[in-house]
Amino acid sequence: MQLLTFKRGIHPPDGKHLTENKPIEYLLPKGDLVYPMVQHIGAPCEPIVKKGDRVLVGQKIGETKAYVSSPIHSSVSGTVKNIAPMLHPNGNKVLSVIVENDGLYEEHESIGPKGDYKDLSREQIIEIIKEAGIVGMGGAGFPTFIKLSPPPEKKIDTIIVNGAECEPYLTSDYRVMLEETDRVVTGLKIILKLFPEAKGYIAVENNKMKAVEALLEETKNVDNIEVKVLKTKYPQGSEKQLIYALTGREVPSGGLPADVGCIVQNIDTVVAIHRAIVRGRPLMRRIVTVTGGAIKDPKNFKVKIGTSYRELIEAAGGFVEEPVKIISGGPMMGIALPSLDVPVCKGTSAILCLTREEAQLPQEQNCIRCGRCISACPMGLMPLELNRYAIHKDIEQFETMHGMDCMECGSCSYICPAKRHIVQSIRTAKKAVLENRKKNA
Repeated sequence: MQLLTFKRGIHPPDGKHLTENKPIEYLLPKGDLVYPMVQHIGAPCEPIVKKGDRVLVGQKIGETKAYVSSPIHSSVSGTVKNIAPMLHPNGNKVLSVIVENDGLYEEHESIGPKGDYKDLSREQIIEIIKEAGIVGMGGAGFPTFIKLSPPPEKKIDTIIVNGAECEPYLTSDYRVMLEETDRVVTGLKIILKLFPEAKGYIAVENNKMKAVEALLEETKNVDNIEVKVLKTKYPQGSEKQLIYALTGREVPSGGLPADVGCIVQNIDTVVAIHRAIVRGRPLMRRIVTVTGGAIKDPKNFKVKIGTSYRELIEAAGGFVEEPVKIISGGPMMGIALPSLDVPVCKGTSAILCLTREEAQLPQEQNCIRCGRCISACPMGLMPLELNRYAIHKDIEQFETMHGMDCMECGSCSYICPAKRHIVQSIRTAKKAVLENRKKNA
């Protein structure tokens, strides 16, 4: 079997052995649920409930009239306890709706099957996905209905379901592919209904062969869906790298997958589409991997959005030793957390608790100009030069050298023998560029 891949990249230890064989456990929340009004790329939602209101499972509690946005729904029934700024996993305080769970889980009248997807029009399917609040669950959080509504001139012939899950330690998508195989395939069939001339591909790395086998069995009689096996490499799951691996097409600088006829969706996003159409349920749950050397009993959980990270840690047995660093997401692209008192959001994939040994960051030394960062960069950039321009605040040269094309995957920092903090400096420079653009707009 041919293993598909992209140019360059790295091979960090994957750490997946901690949870890859742990079936998903359903975890009900104990405390209050917190729903930040920012869980997606685009305009923040505004609360459409007020303190003292009773809400039901699946009831919309936040929305906005902006096009690039996504509504937010309550995952429990209960009473709106407060509406106030609360700490978000991104480290900022965000206006949030706090719901006191009554434990009854009474469902809103809007929940219910939407009909056979084969009988629904394109417009109906898109509207259901929009109203369900589905966003990209691979980390980006881009509203899915927009991604599935490319301009008419963009001819889509390839739909890719991203099952690479290349980020170390994460196994939530892997478990979904094993345990909800039929929903993955049906979700892809629904997307293909929107693009009748397209072919669907489910891409999985070759360190997840049980998932490959399950998906091959589920798709053996489906003509327009193929399972493709990828070489295990980081960052194989990045959109541009995945598209190149499967099709050989290169998304242009500043471009989108639709520019080369492709749409990429994460595994759990596709399952969320299935749930929205077949069961009429908005996006209210996430599969979250709780892992790391500091965790007593690493697990995969199915949890309601709004559940506290602290509850997930407790359900995984707590800490065997005090973690030196706690990350929301994986070690390469995740965000270090200032507190465990933050809620699971639509973009939450993992809680990674690292021991001192796992989190050790060697002291930064002078660049020896070995070029390893260049040979590793999946975007074909020159990280050592971008690092230099960033340090000297030469924003103009940083842009000229395509610094804004950096996806902050961390491959350069990982491979660097001098342990330069390359990706951190690039991230700071990118923020400076965006601020400068706003200032001059």
